[in-house]
Amino acid sequence: MLVYTEPVLDMKNPNPTDTILIPSEGLCLSPHRLYLGRTIEYTETHRLVPMLEGRSSVGRLGLFVHVTAGFGDVGFCGFWTLEIFCVQPVWVYPGVQICQIYYHDILGEYELYKSGKYQHNEGVQPSLMYRDFESPKPLL
Repeated sequence: MLVYTEPVLDMKNPNPTDTILIPSEGLCLSPHRLYLGRTIEYTETHRLVPMLEGRSSVGRLGLFVHVTAGFGDVGFCGFWTLEIFCVQPVWVYPGVQICQIYYHDILGEYELYKSGKYQHNEGVQPSLMYRDFESPKPLL
């Protein structure tokens, strides 16, 4: 998992992180802190819209596995980064199933994921939003 090391984050700049490994005996997550985790499974989505949801048993412990961004992109290939947040201290353990991915059919034409910011990732991905500011986008 990754945690941001600065108390204030800046979407226009890369934000420093530390890596945390969940030991076999577990790790107690603290409330009011964002943890970035990663799915064990690598997925590729073609001709379907993927959606990620936390398991209800996990949610009932006050553990949210994706604060936002439950929808994936058509054509995404990689590991899902989980935006983990808890409302009270909770112990987590490596390899536990905390979320599920399901797929929706697409009707009509669609475009494949082209951003590339997170495509074919290997590890946990911090926000790369700062890249959106690097090249100006045309105004519509």
